[in-house]
Amino acid sequence: MLSGKRILLIIAGGIAAYKAIELIRRLRERGAAVRCILTKAGAEFVTPLSLSAVSGDKVYGELFSLTDEAEMGHIQLSRDADLLVVVPATADILARMAAGLANDLATTALLATDKPVLVAPAMNVRMWLHPATQRNIQQLQSDGVRFVGPAEGDMACGEYGPGRMSEPAEILGAIEGFFTAGSNGLRALVTSGPTHEAIDPVRFIANRSSGKQGHAIAAAFAARGFATTLVSGPTHEPRPQGVKFVGVESARDMLAACEAALPVDVVVCAAAVADWRVAVEANQKLKKEKGKPLPVLTLAENPDILATIAGLKRGRPRLVVGFAAETERVVEHARAKLARKGCDWIVANDVSPGTGTFGGTNNTVHLISADRTEAWPQATKEQVGQRLVARIVEALA
Repeated sequence: MLSGKRILLIIAGGIAAYKAIELIRRLRERGAAVRCILTKAGAEFVTPLSLSAVSGDKVYGELFSLTDEAEMGHIQLSRDADLLVVVPATADILARMAAGLANDLATTALLATDKPVLVAPAMNVRMWLHPATQRNIQQLQSDGVRFVGPAEGDMACGEYGPGRMSEPAEILGAIEGFFTAGSNGLRALVTSGPTHEAIDPVRFIANRSSGKQGHAIAAAFAARGFATTLVSGPTHEPRPQGVKFVGVESARDMLAACEAALPVDVVVCAAAVADWRVAVEANQKLKKEKGKPLPVLTLAENPDILATIAGLKRGRPRLVVGFAAETERVVEHARAKLARKGCDWIVANDVSPGTGTFGGTNNTVHLISADRTEAWPQATKEQVGQRLVARIVEALA
């Protein structure tokens, strides 16, 4: 699917720069042409010779090289590609990109390009979480820059947390997803994250869902060439590349967004939608006053998004998949939910305390249909998403 595509790969200065060599190899195996820009800091970790050997092309690094400017020129270099990819995207280069600086060949090419840009962040967890970096990320996303990762895990500095660069296979998937988005003619709708049901202007009812699994499923759909809409409640997860993202707050908002996204071929309802909301939301913050009785919160039932979509008489998706987050008798309760909701499949997972499913990186699920139950081994949520989408592709075929 990458045959004939031209990738300009910018390698910045981080320990994860060594992964660029594997990424180049995989890109070329799939028929892509890769040209590299190596920053001065990047050259501290990988050599121009190694990059040239795997890419089969010259490696560029100097902004004021008379030879390079005569042969290619930084403007042409930036516009000759179908996609620019920054690996690793360090805090420094993200900051310079967000500010529109052009003080070396890499940032000049990024500023001069009229082509899409994909970045794979890699940095210390404290640097990733710093308000300045988060501001830069928001600016770049609003500028249209696509992100893949970062992942959460052990780092070379000995710390643990978000900031670890995505693996070459994941970056390759994001690149393929960019070129194939919507290419198979199929449309997917995914719900993700929790919903927030307002009590008053400052308080709400919610749950512990992180959105990791739903976002991973949406990313897997995009990588498979689906035109994908992701409807998500409030999360801290980065938006997957190649999907249409719709952010919502409440269950009623989520249902309206899902109905607006129809018709589609497949729906995966992975969101942990709150079952109830406060019947009457207070206009002002509820005050705690000494000597006065506690406020009574009367609950109302939220709309059932999964059952609503599964029960459509006209325009029902070909495949409707729900999720069952259970703390006991997982398969038994999931089977009852499958019958009650009228969907085609249920993905059941154990979210009881100690499993680490809510907010964690791994998941252990059962895929349940009317006549079959499959127990899948523990895997990362990305792997679960990829396996589920692969099964969906088989079913739709």
